[in-house]
Amino acid sequence: MNVLLSIKPEFVEKIFTKEKRYEYRKSIFKQKVDKVIIYSTMPEGMIVGEFQIEDILCGEPEKIWEATNDFSGISYGFYNEYFKSKDEAYAIKIGYLTRYKEPIDPKTLSDSFTAPQSFFYIDDNYQKKRNKE
Repeated sequence: MNVLLSIKPEFVEKIFTKEKRYEYRKSIFKQKVDKVIIYSTMPEGMIVGEFQIEDILCGEPEKIWEATNDFSGISYGFYNEYFKSKDEAYAIKIGYLTRYKEPIDPKTLSDSFTAPQSFFYIDDNYQKKRNKE
């Protein structure tokens, strides 16, 4: 199973330069997920790559920060604000990473595409459509 994650363009760039090796989330997938499809939010609004999930860390926000901050790609202040009043934080460790040669307009995959607030599950048909391009 794959998921499509909405990620701000500045963080997408940090992922591809490997400055950011963890993607933080307030909630995590209920199903087993192996791969993340990266949707770079507006103003880009394109699917730009994918990565394998190496691991998912879960715990108190302060402990997750201590374990991941060297490769967080964000400031402690930003992190703290994001997890403000949360008892649990998730850090998705980014594994094998692929940047697509040509970004994909999600409307070509589905006319009804709307960017998810956080993520949505995506089936293998996405991969079949992507391979045709």
